[in-house]
Amino acid sequence: MHRGGRRNVRWRILACLVGLCLAGVTGMASAQPAAEQPDVRVVVDVSGSMKTNDPDRLAVSALDLLVSLLPDGASAGVWTFGERVDTPLPPGRVGDGWRERALALPPALQAYQEYTDIEGALRQAAEAEANGWRHLILMTDGVIDLPPSRGAKPEIDRRSRRRLVETLAPALADQGVVVHAIAFSEQADLALVERLAQRTGGLASLVESPEGLLGAFLDIFERIFPADRLPLEEGRFVVDAGVDSLAALIFHEPGAEPLTLVAPDGSRYRADAPPEGGRWRVEPRFDLIRVPEPLAGEWRLEGPVGERSRISVTAAWHLRTSPLPATLYRGFPLPIEAWLQRNAADATLPENLTLSVSLEDADGEVQSSVTLEADADGRFQGRLPAPALTGNARLAIRASGEGFARQRRQAVNILPAIGAVHDPAAGRVVLAAEHPRLNRDNTRLHGELLGETLDAEAVGEARWHLPLPDLDAELRQPLLLTATVTLDGETRELRLPRLMLNPEGRIGIDQADLAGPTLAAERFASSGDDAAPAESASLADRFVEGVNAVPGMLRDAWQAGWPGLVDRARRWGGDPRLWGGIALGVVLLLVLALWRRLRRPRSRSHREEPHV
Repeated sequence: MHRGGRRNVRWRILACLVGLCLAGVTGMASAQPAAEQPDVRVVVDVSGSMKTNDPDRLAVSALDLLVSLLPDGASAGVWTFGERVDTPLPPGRVGDGWRERALALPPALQAYQEYTDIEGALRQAAEAEANGWRHLILMTDGVIDLPPSRGAKPEIDRRSRRRLVETLAPALADQGVVVHAIAFSEQADLALVERLAQRTGGLASLVESPEGLLGAFLDIFERIFPADRLPLEEGRFVVDAGVDSLAALIFHEPGAEPLTLVAPDGSRYRADAPPEGGRWRVEPRFDLIRVPEPLAGEWRLEGPVGERSRISVTAAWHLRTSPLPATLYRGFPLPIEAWLQRNAADATLPENLTLSVSLEDADGEVQSSVTLEADADGRFQGRLPAPALTGNARLAIRASGEGFARQRRQAVNILPAIGAVHDPAAGRVVLAAEHPRLNRDNTRLHGELLGETLDAEAVGEARWHLPLPDLDAELRQPLLLTATVTLDGETRELRLPRLMLNPEGRIGIDQADLAGPTLAAERFASSGDDAAPAESASLADRFVEGVNAVPGMLRDAWQAGWPGLVDRARRWGGDPRLWGGIALGVVLLLVLALWRRLRRPRSRSHREEPHV
């Protein structure tokens, strides 16, 4: 086996083992009855472009991991899509049998198809009924590529993308469907991935390594199945008397020295001598330790304790919060409510209880924080200051009292409230509202360039144009953008990320912030506000287009085999181009037959006399 193949196998084995062990951690943390648990649906891209954009087969590893993460009793299914959408694993209750069927799916995940229909995949995956919220986990390179048999390219791809973002995503959100989108390449349409997640309340991420894959799935899983943790600092954690059981998931490098777990009474435990009634599993990159009825007091781990290690617990008190959005917006504070929920009738609320919330960036640095204030009902409320940066981050909710500590972490995406892009050909900057409540009626936009104030003009419900003076193409310079927003009777001024004009210029003035890949083509290049209306094709043009499309349709059907032929026959039944092509074929056959008949030499008739 070549090196890449060996590495791929190792990643798949790692993902499977991590997931199997995490299932024990997260399974015990979920207190919801099976009938009320969220419905998880994995939607995997098997288009030909994934062969290039996912050479390490991260999609296969991801499925192995997620399948094992799911707690018993949850509902889940797997869809694959390229040109057509298949359901190799229909929705069902997760158990040993379901996991066996799911882990046997990799061949189906590598049966690549020629095209990519993301819109069709999400529509079909969301259709099946569920008992609660449906969470779709989309794994794709994010490039829509429909077969030419469906229409003229690239227009059909643009239309599908527009429907997906502007129509389907809001409809899914209204139906209780959340899309978590994972891109497997920097070449992916990151704006599409982010937009799908933003408009449905999901998470978006770019994955290029096993570590990134693990982090992305843990973030998604913690959002679907939140669990309480104990603070873990420098290998130490404190267990209070209300903890019923704990599970320590400790990450480390392969070949690291063995871990030792030291209890408050000095007892030392190792993998070959776990705590009484507990279990200890050792794998190359992690250890999983489960301890029932742990002693109260400080525990410590001797040995390497890697990032994202965690101590999950079930206990008499459960930390709860109001719904936390998956997307935050720069410049907008976040109202938060949190409280402790009693899981045992005789549990006593910890004394001197305080709750706080902080926002941490991707490196774990605290960007903002707030201590919540308690009300008469024991609920704690407050407003987290507005984030100043954009990108991936985490909300950390902490509860602490005398001898008591809990925390919960939730991943979030932070976007600019208003995005901007320079359109040098038109001599202007195009701005579009990212925040769903901002529009032309409550938002005024201004720019400052070299001391000159520029005003933006609304050209759509949530879209503006800011004209620019003549610029020196050799000079790159920042445009300072400001928004004056009035919401709920309050007026505030937002400083938007600075936009660098002529970034390729040789001479630079200052630096500009980067807002990330959130400014999508569907908002700017292909927006309907300025696009010239397409000329209506004549009947002759449509007829010729239909005739030209027939060979491609037949080729696609031949490549897809009998099942694909049946599917296409059903889909083509309503395609007028096919019937136009068939009609033309019939006409041509009739003309050819007539032409051959006219060219046939005529023989003189000879009448024989009858014999007597």
